[in-house]
Amino acid sequence: MTLGMEELAFTLPDELSATSPPEARGLARDEVRMLVCDAGTVTHARFRELPRFLRAGDLVVVNNSAMLSAAVDARYGDAAAVLHFSTWLDDGRWVVELRDPAGVPWRGRALKPGARVTLPAGHIATVRTRWPRGSDRLWAADIEAASEHARVGNPTAAGVRGVAAAGRGDAARTASAAVEDDRVGGGLAEKRADHGVDRAEADVRALLARYGRPISYSYLTGRWSAAYYRTVFGLEPGSAEMPSAGRPFTEALVTELVAGGVGFAPITLHTGVSSPESGEPPSPERFAVPEMTARLVNATHAAGGRVVAVGTTVTRALETATAADGLVRPMAGWTELVLDGDRPARAVDGLITGWHAPGASHLRLLESVAGGAVVREAYRVALDSGYLWHEFGDSALLFRN
Repeated sequence: MTLGMEELAFTLPDELSATSPPEARGLARDEVRMLVCDAGTVTHARFRELPRFLRAGDLVVVNNSAMLSAAVDARYGDAAAVLHFSTWLDDGRWVVELRDPAGVPWRGRALKPGARVTLPAGHIATVRTRWPRGSDRLWAADIEAASEHARVGNPTAAGVRGVAAAGRGDAARTASAAVEDDRVGGGLAEKRADHGVDRAEADVRALLARYGRPISYSYLTGRWSAAYYRTVFGLEPGSAEMPSAGRPFTEALVTELVAGGVGFAPITLHTGVSSPESGEPPSPERFAVPEMTARLVNATHAAGGRVVAVGTTVTRALETATAADGLVRPMAGWTELVLDGDRPARAVDGLITGWHAPGASHLRLLESVAGGAVVREAYRVALDSGYLWHEFGDSALLFRN
């Protein structure tokens, strides 16, 4: 296999897609393979060997967002469909994506503003505008219940509490790094209009709890319950998809690392839908970097330790909150930061990550942390060595040279 020097373009063989969780393949979560790139050396290991590659004084930053069961069976006109709920907006709408039941992009009649998608129990999703501007698959939609009597609460309240809890009131948005609501996608700060629909605003979280299931794509051989998508760090429900880099961690492994002097600190970033077929840049996402996490990152660097991000979500959140001087500030809001080789990471020294699909914007983010040469070599070795891809696949630990 070869990778393009500039585009990291390659074809992923079907046999390298992880079609089921490790547990279904006879492995424990922390028994997946892990490729380590550090100081020019490539090492093959198992994830449970992570303590070998970290040292006392390092800080591991994790995402404490938990996944919602964000896929719901739907109908658009006469056709069966699946609606993916990506995130909630500040004006009460939700960002959604219509998908084919086979787990591939929607192949039916095209959506247009005002189109109505039927959901379970008589709920209706009425799409309004593309989100963010320029997207060809995501829509901001009103989600309405079957009647006025179906209203049971504000659908955004639980999520807002989740983001606020991560910062405990300490996170503060700054114009230089956090995205102002009225800049994201052309509508986060819009007031909800009266569209003349005599229906109640639905409690989407209650809808997902009753009728939702984990989002899955066509490379999976079956559906897996929400238990397979939980991480040991997931405390704040809000992600459309599992922050999968944290999946191989177990309580025993965390205990071993802490006992060896490795620190842990949380951020919150609620992931949207990835839809890897599109190759689009990541959408704006809700995030929070608490004051204590910012302090720990800065103190770790001051003491000569390394900051290791568990996943591209953590990297995106930390780097959004990092100023040009390399110091991390507490911050919360929306991030639309896109990292690549032209914008190197300032706060993150190493990255634990899964293996991302060809053309995914995540590959550029990996370059921002570890450098293009390290990423190209890691992917070359992973392809040649049969590492498994996607959320149930193998892992990598990449350090900047």
